[in-house]
Amino acid sequence: MKKPHPCGGKAFEILRVGMDFKIRCLTCGREVMAPRGKIEKNIKKLLEQD
Repeated sequence: MKKPHPCGGKAFEILRVGMDFKIRCLTCGREVMAPRGKIEKNIKKLLEQD
């Protein structure tokens, strides 16, 4: 995301995709739901995880 999470983390894991995205901060583990348009606009880059 362009802006970091309030805990200072900058990496998020995508848990669910639909009309809303559910993402989890990889630093503190907090889960957040946000509208699809907001997430798509604020994504900086995607990292693939195996």
